[in-house]
Amino acid sequence: MTKTHDKDEVQMIGNTQDRRTPDLVREEIRVGEVLLHICCGPCAEWPIASLKQEGFSLTAYFYNPNIHPLFEHRRRLNGAKTVCSLQDVPFFSDDSCEPERWIAMSEKRSPEEEGRCAMCYRIRMDRVAAEAKARGIPMFTTSLLVSPYQSHEKLIEVCEEAALRYDVKFLYRDFRPGFREGQKMAREHGVYRQKYCGCILSLEESDFREKIYRDFEGSIGATTTVL
Repeated sequence: MTKTHDKDEVQMIGNTQDRRTPDLVREEIRVGEVLLHICCGPCAEWPIASLKQEGFSLTAYFYNPNIHPLFEHRRRLNGAKTVCSLQDVPFFSDDSCEPERWIAMSEKRSPEEEGRCAMCYRIRMDRVAAEAKARGIPMFTTSLLVSPYQSHEKLIEVCEEAALRYDVKFLYRDFRPGFREGQKMAREHGVYRQKYCGCILSLEESDFREKIYRDFEGSIGATTTVL
């Protein structure tokens, strides 16, 4: 069963059986090195500012093979780089863009299986936890936790599982109260702000589909022209 996290709860989840009081645990994890997964520039703004204010040392990682098409993937990658540069955070990326994989996996999933968004969380958070372990970074978290449009509890569940699998810690923060401020920061920084979640399937379902397609170089409004 997924644990429910209170809005103001500050907690680290992972390879620990710590039985100390919550106050001691909260105090202990206000400093340390964290691998921050970044889904896009605008969503990174507030988590970076918030975590740096707490005293954490951040390394940012962009891994989002779910963002399609390639033109869009590059725009979001560039936005993430811009924000990290402005906020003085070390940055690295995996530039994978895999629309065919997403389409194939979604088509093969049975009605009994969890949806494509949970699948998307698992693919990315598994890689993030693995990178944290490989680089000797004890904790990870994700900018996805700032979005009111994501499945927050499912994301927490997936991160907890990845933390246990790779013997690292998941640093939980509910960044959602800072979502609007982060969007404001992105506007001020001139960072591209997208109008759909990321995968080619969510693009096809978007109310802004026509406008989005007009923004893609070489597109005539059909999925096959932008993959």
